[in-house]
Amino acid sequence: MPVIQSELDVHGDSFAQNREAMLATIASFRDVEQKVLDKAAEAKPKFIKRGQLLPRERINLLLDSGAPFLELASLAGYKLHDDKDGTQAGGGIIAGIGYVAGVRCLVIANNSAIKGGTISPSGLKKSLRLQQIAFENKLPVITLAESGGANLNYAADIFVEGARGFANQARMSAMGLPQITVVHGSSTAGGAYQPGLSDYVVVVRGKAKMFLAGPPLLKAATGEVATDEELGGAEMHAQVAGTAEYLAENDADGVRIAREITGLLPWNAQLPAREKRTWNEPLYPAEELLGIVPSDAKKPYDVREIIARIADGSQFLDFKNEFDSQTVCGHLAIEGQPCGFIGNNGPITPRGAAKAAQFIQLCEQSNTPILFFHNTTGFMVGTESEQNGVIKHGSKLIQAVANCTVPKLTIVVGGSYGAGNYAMCGRGLDPRFIFAWPNSKTAVMGGAQAGKVLRIVTEDKHRKEGKEADPKMLDMLEMATAQKLDSQSTALYGTASLWDDGLIDPRDTRKLLGFLLDICAEAEVRPLKSNSFGVARL
Repeated sequence: MPVIQSELDVHGDSFAQNREAMLATIASFRDVEQKVLDKAAEAKPKFIKRGQLLPRERINLLLDSGAPFLELASLAGYKLHDDKDGTQAGGGIIAGIGYVAGVRCLVIANNSAIKGGTISPSGLKKSLRLQQIAFENKLPVITLAESGGANLNYAADIFVEGARGFANQARMSAMGLPQITVVHGSSTAGGAYQPGLSDYVVVVRGKAKMFLAGPPLLKAATGEVATDEELGGAEMHAQVAGTAEYLAENDADGVRIAREITGLLPWNAQLPAREKRTWNEPLYPAEELLGIVPSDAKKPYDVREIIARIADGSQFLDFKNEFDSQTVCGHLAIEGQPCGFIGNNGPITPRGAAKAAQFIQLCEQSNTPILFFHNTTGFMVGTESEQNGVIKHGSKLIQAVANCTVPKLTIVVGGSYGAGNYAMCGRGLDPRFIFAWPNSKTAVMGGAQAGKVLRIVTEDKHRKEGKEADPKMLDMLEMATAQKLDSQSTALYGTASLWDDGLIDPRDTRKLLGFLLDICAEAEVRPLKSNSFGVARL
């Protein structure tokens, strides 16, 4: 396979400027993540006094030491809803994919160290996305539960759609995906159904509480007086109601039991033998990924410079480059796993759309996963483009992206604008996973363009009415529109809104893709023992 010969000047001023700009964006989102960690750490004395572990300490005990752990949507809800300063980012949930007793699992923990782990609208959206990941990738789910339930300030935003989470749990059980829940503290009302719908429930003595109505509501509704323990304590659920299968002595013991359950399931034994992969590392260091994408979005670059630093042996077989060079398609491998690749060196032309659509169909034919690397202003506009059928060919590309069934992995490395976001398998086209570099921008169009469009539309409207628009008003309208769109196109805004599954350091791109491709490959061959209704406690 041809080897990419890099032409990147790693000693030039442009590279240095790009690198510094990228490092600044990395520091920006890492600072937010640290703020959330610091906020949770403030609760440690309270947890120690109660004889409990912090949620992240529970996760650390649960995961296999030294094994990889991919945290998902760590900044969901950043500065949305009740999150005024960013310290509540994460939606009240810590989650990711890691190994428990040698089994790759989706791990979820209510972040009860911050606002009692209450769930905001962003938290619900994150939960539903996590369940989708479990479904698509056939992952067992382990939940470490302790939550105050829905954030009542947003009850109307959560209540109806919240039922979808319970339906998903029931369907996962029927599908044959094991769900293990350790109840570390309070799980009230709707929160009680989360463990109730799990296949295995562990409760912590003296700490776990599950009831549909707590003592205050019970007294108000019926006049009955009962203690927490009588109504929904761990011993009652383990010994009387039968809601729980295992009674743990403390947080650590509950986590131990969850690990033992996971280890005793013959999960990996059901997999067919997989061929051992070998590969060559890229010829160029990952560190150089920091300086490739220009800090000025108007400056061009060659996406092959990224490929050279993520592909095995820096090898890449270009597809139809002579036909169209602005949409880059071709074959490569990541950690021995063959992939198709689609990236941007400019707007998507009618020819580029036709080329990419054909390439997707070829990948579908050969069952080859596809990587999409976004950096596009969208589809080419203008008379020539329209006459060459950009709508027709663009529609064909979107059809191909939407209907192909091979795993699609998306990385937003630069701009992702307009219908180009759709054509390159943005969130709405259901990639198996989507991550973004912290410099990236996602929007219907650039802020400056949006401001000018609204200005022209307003001028035309006034002209048709026989009036002349006030230039100062037009200036303010243009500026306000541009500022609004620019503020809503940043990587932090996008990840807060769950337009992606998380922000990543560009240097981690290859390692991330290797992990994700392995997850997808394992899901392809994993058999599941399904049933009609899921496992119920009778």
